[in-house]
Amino acid sequence: MAHNLKVYPNSICTGRQAASELTVFLARDAESGERVLGVRGSSDAARLPFAQPLFSQDGDQFFAPNPENAAILRKIFSWLIPAPMNTRKGGEAVPSFGFGDRLGLATPGHIQALRAVSSAGKIYPIFAQQSVRENARTGRTPQQVMDDALWGVLQEGWLQSWGGDADHLKQVSDLPAFVQAGYTFFTVDPGEHVDSAADTDELQTLIAKISAQPWEEAGEKSVTKDELVEQFLAFCASAGWPCDQTSVQQGALRAFAKYGRAVIHITKMYRALQALKPGGFDFEVSVDETETPTSLLEHFYIAGELKRLGVRFNSLAPRFPGRFEKGVDYIGDLAALEPELARHAAVMRHFGGYRLSLHSGSDKFSIYPLLVRHAGRSVHVKTAGTSYLEALRVAAALKPELFRQALELARRRYATDRLTYHVSADQNRLPDSQTLTDHALPGLLDDFDVRQALHVTFGSALADFGGELKKMLKTHPENYDRTLLKHFIRHLEPLVVNE
Repeated sequence: MAHNLKVYPNSICTGRQAASELTVFLARDAESGERVLGVRGSSDAARLPFAQPLFSQDGDQFFAPNPENAAILRKIFSWLIPAPMNTRKGGEAVPSFGFGDRLGLATPGHIQALRAVSSAGKIYPIFAQQSVRENARTGRTPQQVMDDALWGVLQEGWLQSWGGDADHLKQVSDLPAFVQAGYTFFTVDPGEHVDSAADTDELQTLIAKISAQPWEEAGEKSVTKDELVEQFLAFCASAGWPCDQTSVQQGALRAFAKYGRAVIHITKMYRALQALKPGGFDFEVSVDETETPTSLLEHFYIAGELKRLGVRFNSLAPRFPGRFEKGVDYIGDLAALEPELARHAAVMRHFGGYRLSLHSGSDKFSIYPLLVRHAGRSVHVKTAGTSYLEALRVAAALKPELFRQALELARRRYATDRLTYHVSADQNRLPDSQTLTDHALPGLLDDFDVRQALHVTFGSALADFGGELKKMLKTHPENYDRTLLKHFIRHLEPLVVNE
């Protein structure tokens, strides 16, 4: 039986396996939409190293794109292996960008957007990015996320460096599965160790909390309050900023009490990673999911202590003022936010060696120019669910009933699923999909309440009809790629404005 195959031309590449030269490529079966791995170079399938042969056609052998074959391809083509940013030639500062992909089908569209806005090497992409929480809700493993990114990289023939981000890691036991899967970028979320009550605690309470911090676990004593105050005042003076010494002294105590345990935990996570991955890795510190914004003194304290403790971090994500909610643009006063971004960027430059990171970075179109204006190329933007939302936009256009299912599920599940997110969509403003025409459905992806409700109910949606959604995208990949291309150009263009 002949198979109607479409070869992805960018995927055609030649390498050596043992003493033999072979050519591999990806093709898509027009009927099923499934990709297959094509191999040319031997008429004897038994001599090829790949697993799970499917069929042969026109002298080529075809195999399943499974984990075993992904591992074999990594041995043949080094560009399919993610690499840390700190191994890049010269260590030049370039913006980095995290492409979350909850369906495992978005990498080709992400790469097409990268190519559309920038020459190679001007943005460092993170194609495999998923958190422990997201993996639990999508039913995927760290290895599956990594392999899905690999097939997208192969399909598009992306020969430049790329990374894999193990996102929002909370404990040492989270690390091994991501290390084993080859991740290169590790984002530590110490939120459970941040004491937000320190913002309002009385003096004696602050002192007691600081005294109880287990600094022996970090192997060193904390910086003293007087040292921190002196260093911060000197920094403010060099920047030309007025600083009241009494306020700084009080702020230092609160910073110690609020973030001391977090710094200790981050240090322990970093050292555990050093033991697990001695060859090097990228490391991000995320304090963006705290209850209150990160003050400049708190940023200064965290960065300074981590540097002092030997923690080499590539990026740090503060909690900025205003609301950085999922799937929608910034909510807040941009005129008030911009000077805060400028001051946080100044702290970053003072210590050097890391990027200012924007989490919940999906669709924050009003923020990207401000971030680049003040932090330049030393920025990292992290997106997650926006690629899933754009998949639903494709469904709204091509399979309206499937999109109606997603919207009705969001109406039922939003009140429950929103509990682990900082969001403000109003369930009462979600429309009844049955009252809308098919033509009106794609536009709902631009509605604040609909977009955010769909975003946070992704786990419930994938459990109910994820297979049907993926099948639709596989049979119409060009539609998904075009939609992602258009959407991510808007994210990426502001990052390369200074090329």
